[in-house]
Amino acid sequence: MEEVDKILIHSLRLSGTQVPEEVQSLREFTTELIVESVVRCLHVIHPSLGTSLGHVLPPGMSARFRIGTSLAQACQELGYQGEVGYQTFLYSNEPEIRRLLLFLVEKLPRDDAEDARQPAGKSAGLLRAIAAKIKEQLGMPWVPPACRTPRLQLLQGTCLLKPFHAHPLVLPRDSGPVECREFFGGFLPPVPAQPPRPGAVAPSLLERHAGELGAQRDWEADWQSQGLASRLPPKEYVQLKRQRLRRRLLDQLRQAAPPHGDAGPPQPGAPDLAQLLSAGGTGGPLAKGSRFSRAQRLAHEQDPQQLVGQMQAAVETLPSSKTSEQELQVQQEEELAGLRGELQRLEAEMDAMGREVKVLELSLSQAEGGLRQRRLALGGREQTLLVKSRALELLPQAENNLAKLQLLVESSAQRLVHLAAQWETRRGPLVDQYRHLRAARHSRQLESTRRVAEIQALHERGRSAAAEARRKEELCQQLLTELELLPRDVSRAAYTQRILEIVGNIRKQKEEITKILSDTRALQKEINGLTGKLDRTFAVTDELVFKDAKRDESVRKAYKYLAALHENCSQLIQTIEDAGAIQREIRDLEEQIESEGAKKTLANLERILSDYRALRQENAALLGRNRDP
Repeated sequence: MEEVDKILIHSLRLSGTQVPEEVQSLREFTTELIVESVVRCLHVIHPSLGTSLGHVLPPGMSARFRIGTSLAQACQELGYQGEVGYQTFLYSNEPEIRRLLLFLVEKLPRDDAEDARQPAGKSAGLLRAIAAKIKEQLGMPWVPPACRTPRLQLLQGTCLLKPFHAHPLVLPRDSGPVECREFFGGFLPPVPAQPPRPGAVAPSLLERHAGELGAQRDWEADWQSQGLASRLPPKEYVQLKRQRLRRRLLDQLRQAAPPHGDAGPPQPGAPDLAQLLSAGGTGGPLAKGSRFSRAQRLAHEQDPQQLVGQMQAAVETLPSSKTSEQELQVQQEEELAGLRGELQRLEAEMDAMGREVKVLELSLSQAEGGLRQRRLALGGREQTLLVKSRALELLPQAENNLAKLQLLVESSAQRLVHLAAQWETRRGPLVDQYRHLRAARHSRQLESTRRVAEIQALHERGRSAAAEARRKEELCQQLLTELELLPRDVSRAAYTQRILEIVGNIRKQKEEITKILSDTRALQKEINGLTGKLDRTFAVTDELVFKDAKRDESVRKAYKYLAALHENCSQLIQTIEDAGAIQREIRDLEEQIESEGAKKTLANLERILSDYRALRQENAALLGRNRDP
């Protein structure tokens, strides 16, 4: 414990406690020094707790009790789990004070003023600066906008806030075609230069990272829910999903694309859509159509914008005349106005014809539906008519036809029986094979289910291992940060040497204890052997002497003396054992006395009595003051 006390005293001195140089252990701490140490530690750990407490113990007993109670409450608020009260500080014992001071020293922050003066790494300095800035801003009260100073306006205003504008980023990749790699290596600008504004770099990176993280999580969820059940490798599963998505898009495009007989004017991009549908699916654009639809497409083949461009080109290519520029401009405007009127008329005619085409298409679809229904009805009637005509042909020779029909039915029945027998001969092996294959399939399904469960368990174990690795990395970073924040003036070699000396002493004590235990076991074994030998020797001697004692008087006396000797020796051995037990109890009592002496019970009782007398005197003095007018 001496080494622990030295480390505690050194830490208390670093926290600001004035511990005298002659004090080398906690046994020498006085009540005033204990109170000062606890108050200094509380002030360093939590300044708000230590500001209302003084480190000088007042002379009055009631004030001392109040300070002791306040210190106990502050220690409990910090999370101290041991028993603590005012008696812990005023009437202290060494083990309780050691536990309390160890708890407070462990709670001391590592970035105090003395550690800040020590040289540390850049990351530790940056973290201390950030913590100090945040602590300063959190300690500053909120002020209304009308009452803020320029500095508070910078800290609490909205002038430093910037909108979150993200832009798509292109990140270089090592894989891909050669052209992409050449573009990434020679022409792609760096990531900070891609957004139009410098302030958009961080939002763009955050959004890109969030998108990739979300895509990765979606892929893991999809793979866990459907990918493992498909029993396909990841690449094949991705290709299958792409094919399904491509087929779904092609189906939707076919449904959304206008029919090929539509009389409306072709929209820009319609040929590309037709090419996409013809390349992606089996039902490409139809090449056939009605005469009216072909005439309509021929009439509306040219785009109105292209017609205007051709007209303007024709106007520009007119030969120059000797008229003046003004007359030429007037003539061109008149011609342009006429052409525009003609264009509007053509557009109106096109709209009218389009409406007529829609009406005609509607009537055509209705006519086609009625024709389809009539064809269905006619087909049913034709079948009925064919059956009735066949029956009328068979009526003149009804008996012969019935006999032929009966023979045909009997032959068909015999053939069915024969086929049934053949089927039964073939059905047995097939049923057995089917049952065997179904059992094998069931066993394979069970095996695949078990393997899928094992794979999921392995994935779960991998995720838990990754989470544990991340947690340990964070703990490692935290420990490295704390290591950088540790004071540099403490001699690590001295502490290491002390620890090695303590370990060496413990090893020596363990070896001595082991040696003593081995000697004790050997001695106990020897005692047990001698006791057994003594009992066997006495039994043999008693039997021999008892045989001769019946015939000889002197032998009878020797037998009596032998029995008395044996009884006295047994009593002597029992007395020695009782003396050993009493000595062990004496040692235990002496250790208890020493422990009670270390607790300073008598001194604490005397101090309690003296404090009680002083408290009674104070109460008497207060009563006397109250009685005086």
